[in-house]
Amino acid sequence: MATYAVGDVQGCLEPLKCLLDRVQFDSSQDKLWLVGDLVNRGPQSLETLRFLYAMRDSVISVLGNHDLHLLAIANHTARLKKKDTLREVLNAPDCADLLFLLRQLPLMHHDAERKISMVHAGIPPQWSIQDALARAEEMHLVLRDDSLFLPYLDGMYGDHPTVWNDQLHGIERLRVITNYFTRMRFCSADGELDLDTKEGINSAPKGFAPWFSHPQRLARNDTILFGHWAALEGRCPVPNAIALDTGCVWGGKMSLYNVDTRHFERCDCPPAK
Repeated sequence: MATYAVGDVQGCLEPLKCLLDRVQFDSSQDKLWLVGDLVNRGPQSLETLRFLYAMRDSVISVLGNHDLHLLAIANHTARLKKKDTLREVLNAPDCADLLFLLRQLPLMHHDAERKISMVHAGIPPQWSIQDALARAEEMHLVLRDDSLFLPYLDGMYGDHPTVWNDQLHGIERLRVITNYFTRMRFCSADGELDLDTKEGINSAPKGFAPWFSHPQRLARNDTILFGHWAALEGRCPVPNAIALDTGCVWGGKMSLYNVDTRHFERCDCPPAK
């Protein structure tokens, strides 16, 4: 049995299929981990969700910001943007089933035996693995509770608060948890977020650095698999921070990572036929 992790798919189903074929992925015994952003900007968001739904017993995925955006649009707390490619999903007869699947996904997956965690964007320096798991579980409960889900989506968007505080409550608490897990690139050593800068490592504003580069971050002893940051092009100077988003949807490659052998496969075939 092999376990593979793949970077942001974003509706680019053909490269994903290419990689799975290349490693002879067997859904009856192998596992596929996904770092989130399953949909949007690519040409096959609906087909991607259907493909993953069909093999859901072999899939472990976390939520990304584009997945949450789809849930917000479907529940009328956000509008389609010009570059969104989600209309097919929203109009599909099986839309409700696919969205229900997304609502069951966590913001963090942790494999204690391997000492590997998977998130979409990152884990802030001031959180240990156990802290992060607790915050992810808070969000998981909100996403699955109908009485909490819509108020959360309604207040999800925003850049503030910029830093975690244990005393935060309500939507501000949920928003900063969401931003850490799904939007973070740069932060200060105490976890203050800069959500404006989206380029490579060397573009950090004064006082900020890539989240994984802070030497005293509490989760530094675990391997962290993450996506979201296509500008890294899969290059991360920290050995146990594995950047999996190599910008397939932007004309780059899709990356598949063998979790146990640490071997990469990359596909540069076009996102759709």
